[in-house]
Amino acid sequence: MKSLVCDKPFNLKYIETEKPDIKADELLVKVSSVGICGTDIHAYTGNQPFFSYPRVLGHELCGIVEAVGENENKTFKTGDKVALIPYVACQQCPSCLSGKTNCCENISVIGVHEDGGFSEYLAVPKDNVLLVNDIDNHTAALIEPFAISAHGVRRANLKQNEHVLVVGAGPIGLGAAAIAAADGAHVLVADTQPERREHVKTYLNLPTLNPIDDDFHEKMSSFFNGALAETVIDATGNAVAMNTAVNHIRHGGKIVFIGLFKGNIEIHDPDFHKKETTLIGSRNATREDFEKVLILMEQGKLKAEMMQTHTFDFHTIGMSYEESVINNRSLLKGVIDFI
Repeated sequence: MKSLVCDKPFNLKYIETEKPDIKADELLVKVSSVGICGTDIHAYTGNQPFFSYPRVLGHELCGIVEAVGENENKTFKTGDKVALIPYVACQQCPSCLSGKTNCCENISVIGVHEDGGFSEYLAVPKDNVLLVNDIDNHTAALIEPFAISAHGVRRANLKQNEHVLVVGAGPIGLGAAAIAAADGAHVLVADTQPERREHVKTYLNLPTLNPIDDDFHEKMSSFFNGALAETVIDATGNAVAMNTAVNHIRHGGKIVFIGLFKGNIEIHDPDFHKKETTLIGSRNATREDFEKVLILMEQGKLKAEMMQTHTFDFHTIGMSYEESVINNRSLLKGVIDFI
């Protein structure tokens, strides 16, 4: 089989290897489509912490089951289309035992800590896939980033008709906005880039604002019936946006940080306390989030086009990765096709 390996920063190369042997509790998956994540970009540029080279990237994928291990309980069969849940939890640490497998102290992420889906075949634990027979390849491949968004929305514990401001219209912000809207919230999306605001209007049919406009709060208040947001979901990973999130919520509001900033954030404490702010972090996703996303995909409420802007060919993307992905300012989310 052919694999695309990142053997050191700024270097991808194709290699030929044998198909992986599967263990008793694994499936052999022939990869159909794989999404390109920010994690893959950071690994390529040498900015991914807790990462070792060489590594086959790719943790957002769908494919066809080609073989099943001897301990498979007949949930899956040859020919099934499946999507990957890339988080392999230890199931033994306190976080796992409390049901927070997304916070596993010993978590291994396929495509990050172990080889992933930039390869024609992949052996995966049978407990780390979902049946997606009725979902198109691109949408199924993006179940993981949508699940990241779904976990953040679940952490927000939204009520029907809640007024929600999503800050950042990258893939995770787009997913969070779409899922919050599907849950019945009144959603407004803020992003500084006009192209991303246009994408939100076109593919999510949601209103947008530029957060650096002088009348941003006035316009937001007008949209939310004269008040600020009840909940801010920040998917920027930008220190300035995260530091000022408390300015966008009404008294008694809450903030969910999905985006990660690699450093310290500073929130003005008098405003934080005055508003009795609830501050929530969101990390990874659990099977519950993946299953919710699958239901929304089956209902047609989540589609690849909500975040995907580019499609690439597996057999050529390795030769143009820097130009087509790293330096492509128009790229929101790319998906690599194998067939």
